[in-house]
Amino acid sequence: MIKIIQAIDIIDGKCVRLTRGDFNTKKIYNNDPVEVARQFEDAGIRFLHMVDLDGARQRKVINHAVLERVAESTKLKIDFGGGVQSDEDLKKVFDCGAQQVTAGSIVVKNEALALSWLKKQGADKIILGADFMDGKVAISGWQETGSPNIMEFLKAQFSNGFRSTICTDVSRDGVLQGPAAEFYSAVKSAIPGLEIIASGGVSKIDDVYNLDKSGIDGVIIGKAIYEGKIKLDELKPFLE
Repeated sequence: MIKIIQAIDIIDGKCVRLTRGDFNTKKIYNNDPVEVARQFEDAGIRFLHMVDLDGARQRKVINHAVLERVAESTKLKIDFGGGVQSDEDLKKVFDCGAQQVTAGSIVVKNEALALSWLKKQGADKIILGADFMDGKVAISGWQETGSPNIMEFLKAQFSNGFRSTICTDVSRDGVLQGPAAEFYSAVKSAIPGLEIIASGGVSKIDDVYNLDKSGIDGVIIGKAIYEGKIKLDELKPFLE
């Protein structure tokens, strides 16, 4: 059964969402991410994807104190991404309570460093952040796009040892128009050993059911829950 992962994106210590990665579209949903995380945990959600958007833009971890507070206040399994660009950043994030780190921009900009983390920490703790726009990988908080091609990138990194990826279609993120289901199915067919976590565009509970039927391993849900398009009760069949 598909794994439900709730998203909490952080700017200035607050829980926010963007549309298509545009910082000018920032909408604050709650000033206290801990309160939000507790609500999700109370609903039965066990997995959290936390993104430090300040960190992604500044290329260093900024909101580690928020991570630490959420980790101390809940039992959620936290995957953290955004701004992890150095050994120091990686240590800080794990020390603050993350169980997994998503390596995104660093895999493109300094593949050797990212692969050293993968070798040292293991594929269960370092997962691949593969965000894309128009078929190309997007990095640095989606502020940059270009080569490589997303499918070739995924194949190459699977060969390098990554076994799980959060794959975000930036063009769909925050617009509630449905996920890139056909693309995820194509990836699953091309790289059957890669765990695919779909991200971006989930707008209704049917999207979750359809991804589950397609054999997609996980789904990150953000704006759809914050905007009430998906009720937490509707997710219960996937949380048992």
